[in-house]
Amino acid sequence: KDDAKGAYMLTTVGVVGPASPALLLLSKVQAHTDIVSKQDLMGNDSSAEYDQLQAYYMKSAANNAVAAAFKAAKMPVKTEHLGIYVMSVLPQSPFKGKLALGDTITELNGQHYTTADAYVNAIKSKKVGSSLTLTYQHKGKTKQATGKLMRLPQTKRAGIGITLTENTAVTSEPKVTIDAGNIGGPSAGTMFALQIYTQITHQNLRRGAVIAGTGTIDSDGNVGQIGGIDKKVVAADAKGAKLFFAPNQPATKKLKHYDPNYVNNYAEAVETAKQIKTKMKIVPVKTLQDVIRYMETYAKSAS
Repeated sequence: KDDAKGAYMLTTVGVVGPASPALLLLSKVQAHTDIVSKQDLMGNDSSAEYDQLQAYYMKSAANNAVAAAFKAAKMPVKTEHLGIYVMSVLPQSPFKGKLALGDTITELNGQHYTTADAYVNAIKSKKVGSSLTLTYQHKGKTKQATGKLMRLPQTKRAGIGITLTENTAVTSEPKVTIDAGNIGGPSAGTMFALQIYTQITHQNLRRGAVIAGTGTIDSDGNVGQIGGIDKKVVAADAKGAKLFFAPNQPATKKLKHYDPNYVNNYAEAVETAKQIKTKMKIVPVKTLQDVIRYMETYAKSAS
């Protein structure tokens, strides 16, 4: 537990719905409030499936934060690869009706792999139409399903027709427990990592100040882009934050190709800060080390 003065604050975006006429009117006049369709927000997922996915993102963010913080502190940490987490199943997938969101695939034809990339490469090496047996965990039970590999849309390679991500477990000493309350998603990862790093290194980096920020994080400490940063800047300012860490991934041709509307989080955060005339400093970061170095300099200047 962190009893030092000040606070590290994670930031989140609230969602209210279904939209009533009053809410729709309010969103038109209230700055930094957006109207989002259910389809854009959740796709084809039910509310329960959406909540489950957000909870997984939060769990993954916490695991990555522990790994990144302990690595930054040069302390031992162990990451165990449990398999690949099923995030969605395409309607045309041969495993539709067999796999479900939240399942963890642990073996392909009896073979366990240690990374998601290894699973993907093993599937890619097979021919479209060839048979594949998956071993997977479903609600705590081990199951198997067999199907023929499909040709993935807009590609020539074989696949099983799912979106996936790593499912890992992290072990550290001391053990880290994160209680983020009733929120989900991956964007608290960077602030989780900063909080953990501060506590395991026993440093008073914030010197009594309120420090906010956002950004996904991977196990190596790379900070990633998130959504709704304008709203997070407004919320952090309202809570009296002195600093706000923002992911800094400038737009490249490759990013613009995949997302023509891509806007760098840091640039949007700076623009929002100008609009609300805040004195809160927006700090661009690409890695956890950027965050730590800035806080170390801040601590020295504040002492």
